[in-house]
Amino acid sequence: MLITGGGGFLGSHLVERVRSDGIEPFVARRRDYDLTAAQDVERLFATAQPELVIHLAAEVGGIGANRANPGRYWYANLMMGAHVIEQSRLAGARKVVLLGTICSYPKFAPVPFREDDLWNGYPEETNAPYGVAKKALLVGAQSYREQYGLDSVYLMPVNLYGPRDNFDLQTSHVIPALIRKMVEAHDRGEHEIVLWGDGSPTREFLYVEDAAEGIWLAAQRYDAPEPVNLGTGDEISIRDLAELVAELTGFDGEIVWDSSKPNGQPRRRLDVSRAEELFGFRARTPFRDGLERTIAWYRSSLAVAPTA
Repeated sequence: MLITGGGGFLGSHLVERVRSDGIEPFVARRRDYDLTAAQDVERLFATAQPELVIHLAAEVGGIGANRANPGRYWYANLMMGAHVIEQSRLAGARKVVLLGTICSYPKFAPVPFREDDLWNGYPEETNAPYGVAKKALLVGAQSYREQYGLDSVYLMPVNLYGPRDNFDLQTSHVIPALIRKMVEAHDRGEHEIVLWGDGSPTREFLYVEDAAEGIWLAAQRYDAPEPVNLGTGDEISIRDLAELVAELTGFDGEIVWDSSKPNGQPRRRLDVSRAEELFGFRARTPFRDGLERTIAWYRSSLAVAPTA
């Protein structure tokens, strides 16, 4: 069993979940294999010789990172996925699980997002290159299933959060960015933070351990060409999210919204019925509980961080 991106945020949690079932996966890390390079992927598959491949490796970030790296995000995600699919075929892998993204949905997709609406429009502009590259992997998975009989399944997780997330403000998503900004402001005694947009967009969030469970269930139980959403089915506005994170971090200063910055997609909420019907996945972690665990982990990471 091979897990690409197994040293990353989601990957590390999936590795833990798989190990809890007594399985030791081969973990492909970026420092060892450049999955955008065909020769590295060939070397990886020759070494791992996997029957099951779970492809999590990606280059991804928040709105700012997507705006700064549209070409890189398109190229890297497209090439990594294409190489993994082709090498899975050549190696005779039994099954491939590919992770897509809800950034592939049309900008104004009807809410809740249903998998059948995936092709009914162009993605939101700020993350379209990433979303289009990931959506191309769905085409690849379905094409390889049809022509070569490769059992390729495609999952679309909503925004993830949890312990070990990326808290780098240049590339992080909204929850870790909010947590870091508010923890730092609280600890420094600052009375104001500035956030992008106007706070009106809504987002849906899935706790990382729940996401790992959903992927593992699909790997064991799902075998069909249709894409499947992974999420909770609940949405929250960015404004309400910011107020909740402020409460949980103890930040009692003013939140200033910079409306000159982009909001991103107006709304995101998934129809999650297909995952429950097809392989029995339902998210279990209450949002507030997940945020508390994430904040606690971030504070503990600061406590053990090396000092200069």
